[in-house]
Amino acid sequence: MVIVDEFTGRLMPDREWRDGLHQAVEAKEQLEVNPPKDTYARISFQRFFRLYPKLSGMTGTAAEAWREFWQIYRMPVAVIPTNRRCVRRRLPTRVFADQSAKWAALVAEIRQAHEADRPVLVGTRSVRASEHLSERLREEGLDHQVLNAVRHREEAQIVAAAGQAGRITVATNMAGRGTDIRLSRGVAEAGGLYVIATERHEAGRVDRQLYGRCARQGDPGSVRAFVSLDDELVRRHASRLSAALRRRFGRTSRDVSSHLTRRTFDLAQRRAERLALRQRKGVLRTDDWLDEYLGFAGSER
Repeated sequence: MVIVDEFTGRLMPDREWRDGLHQAVEAKEQLEVNPPKDTYARISFQRFFRLYPKLSGMTGTAAEAWREFWQIYRMPVAVIPTNRRCVRRRLPTRVFADQSAKWAALVAEIRQAHEADRPVLVGTRSVRASEHLSERLREEGLDHQVLNAVRHREEAQIVAAAGQAGRITVATNMAGRGTDIRLSRGVAEAGGLYVIATERHEAGRVDRQLYGRCARQGDPGSVRAFVSLDDELVRRHASRLSAALRRRFGRTSRDVSSHLTRRTFDLAQRRAERLALRQRKGVLRTDDWLDEYLGFAGSER
């Protein structure tokens, strides 16, 4: 049995739940029950990478995390200009009172772009959300492709074809990274690839990875996020403010976008990023403490 990350859609081989949970699930699903694995040593990613005398890397979203790269690894971040000027249009985020209104508006937006022969790539945070949107699109009679952990075998082919005129592709945010999306004839004149995010991620870098699927190498393209006041991000990291806004707007189906509602999501995302950074630093401090106080070495005579 292979564990799948619900949010990224990635397969996680050689991972098991602890305390007998993995074996219980195997028994429930009538699979072969494997013996539990024993952990003899562990190390954090941060400490593991710092074991190397030289480190380097390249990513399109390192600039946002330059402070962490310097604090943890003493690595500066250099920004390299793009080969061609980026002409991506980032459209204002649309905010809705609840999930139902958000999905209805999202499907209407996809239909409008599809009728204009623009390809649409919709990014979801989880496999469950991608399957839900796929069901909504089927009900509307909109032909589409779904790329998630359940349908991962044709990943590169599905993403590579996402730039065809009128093509609708639904994918988890992590799916298909590293695959260029080439625009078919006439798509650039129609506005290029249209990337839509169905939620804001807890890390802004992941949002940017999704947005970066369009408008590459000087191609035109646009991005927009559709969010609701009962999304997990604001419920967890801006609970009081989002609850007050939900009481204010009720269950209206109209767009409730405003400076305040959009700032709520910005605030929640910053809080989530700070929390994640504190957790990573805490793991590293624990790792260093264990190494200092529990490590030992024999002496040569």
